[in-house]
Amino acid sequence: MKIFHGSDHIIEKPEFIGGKEHNDYGRGFYCTEHADMAREWSASPDGNGYLNCYEIDTSGLSILDLNEYPILIWLTLLLEHRTFQLDSPLAREAYSYLTNEFHLDHEDYDLITGYRADDSYFSFARDFINGAISLSQLKDAMHLGKLGNQVVIKSQNAFDRLRFIGAEETDGRIWYPKRKARDDKARMDYHSIDKRYVRGDIYITRILDEEMMSDDARLQ
Repeated sequence: MKIFHGSDHIIEKPEFIGGKEHNDYGRGFYCTEHADMAREWSASPDGNGYLNCYEIDTSGLSILDLNEYPILIWLTLLLEHRTFQLDSPLAREAYSYLTNEFHLDHEDYDLITGYRADDSYFSFARDFINGAISLSQLKDAMHLGKLGNQVVIKSQNAFDRLRFIGAEETDGRIWYPKRKARDDKARMDYHSIDKRYVRGDIYITRILDEEMMSDDARLQ
C-alpha cells in the first residue's frame, strides 16, 4: 500500500509512540492513500508544508476496516477519543450508552482505516448525540466534503513495515485554500440538509428508549 502524510516537516522515520491521544482513533500515524488530500493536510495559512510518501507491506497485518461496521461504531470511537463538551443531559446519556454498548476493541489492530473526521464532521456527530439529527441524516452528512478515508498505523509491527519513499514541499498558498474550501463546502452543504424531524427515523432518543444494540438490523 502506498500512503501519504501531510505535515509541516519531513518525517523519514515515524515514531510508534508519537501522535496525539485525542486523535480520531487514539495514538497512531495518520495517513491517506490520496496524495492531494495529504497536501491539503500539510497546508497552513502561515506557510508551506511537506507531503511525505511511504510504502507499507500489509501482508499478515491485522487490519480494522471501519467501513464494514455500522456508522455508530465509528461515531463511538470518535466519542471515546476526541475532546468535546457534553452540553446537555441527553448528550451525556448518549455518550454513556454508546461507549458502553457500541464500543469496539481496536487497540490490538496493526492498522485502522475509516472515515476522516475533521472539525466539520465532528460537528455532525455532536448534533446526532444531542438529538438534532437522525441516523439517516448523519449518514447523509458523512458524504459531504468528500474527505475520504484515513489510514492509521497503530502498532510497532506496522511501523516497522513503513518504508519512506520521499517528500515534496507543498505550497501553502495553493493547498490551504483548497483545504479550507473543502471544509467550508461540507459545512455549507450540511446547512442545506433537511433537518426537520421525521417520524419513523431513528434518533438517539429512540436508540436509548428501545435500548438498541450494535447488531440491530435497523442501525446498519
